Amino acid sequence: MQFSLAPELVEPFVRGLLGGIDVDGGPSDEQLVVLDALVRHLWHRDDLVGHVGPLGPTEVAEAVVDPVARRRFHEVLLTLELCRHPLTAAQVDRVEEYGAALDFEGPDLQMLRDLADQGVGAAAADFSRFLDANLALRHEPTLRPVPVTLDPEPELSARMLALADLPAGTVGRGLVDFYDRAGLTLPGLQGSAMNHWFVAHDTTHVIAGIAPTGPGEIALSAFQMAMDDNDVNRGALLASLVVHEAGFAGSESSAAEAGILATPGAAELLGQEMERGAACTADFSLVDHMALFDRPLAEVREEFGVGRPPDPADGHHWW
Repeated sequence: MQFSLAPELVEPFVRGLLGGIDVDGGPSDEQLVVLDALVRHLWHRDDLVGHVGPLGPTEVAEAVVDPVARRRFHEVLLTLELCRHPLTAAQVDRVEEYGAALDFEGPDLQMLRDLADQGVGAAAADFSRFLDANLALRHEPTLRPVPVTLDPEPELSARMLALADLPAGTVGRGLVDFYDRAGLTLPGLQGSAMNHWFVAHDTTHVIAGIAPTGPGEIALSAFQMAMDDNDVNRGALLASLVVHEAGFAGSESSAAEAGILATPGAAELLGQEMERGAACTADFSLVDHMALFDRPLAEVREEFGVGRPPDPADGHHWW
């Protein structure tokens, strides 16, 4: 079980998270709904959110001393921080207080500080630098030696087009069907600096059975982090939250996607997918997906312990 906590840590952990969002008159409705969904699905406690009081930074630091638990506290607090709209200086200050007490830091701290103090432009510039450093680590492994280009890639497109000849029920055929259903162009047919990332990311969608909706994109990144909260998967969740929850990825226009986790069912989906990801036996998001293309999808899911979604027909799953 990944993303686990010792049972005795769950209550101080959650009370600390409540303290981390107790600003400007208290947590927002969205923050509380998201926190409750995560606590219920990850640690199976429905008696905490709404029933216990907050803990301050010093108290949390005294109760939560394990470095892994502290890192996970930071990851959940980051998610909750991005669920406050608009993000306020008081919220950023509060998270930084917990960061100082628990000795965590990350690109999100500066990014969100700049968003609160200087606005979308500064935060977007921070995000661009972060993405440049992180994205190459999320490329399809087989394609990492291949130079990224803005031109079409004939060899890649030929490999992707050939997937349509694989039998139904294979991973590769599932990927082609994914692109057809989403109305997306196969990687390599058109020039894009993201093509090598698309192959890995979209095959992860297929194996997890999560559709590319706004809530689904955040849920997939959370699923990945729950499988293994390494630097790459933490970066994937931060990127997804920036694009779909905070809405400052590129320009003022991206703010139209802010607050996805406040939409009906989105917080519950997030919790469910973190629970499914935590139950996996290994992380399949960074493996050689091309080596899996000709294998039965059901067999690959069984190998990695990918469980069936609670409601495959909820509009956020393609199972």
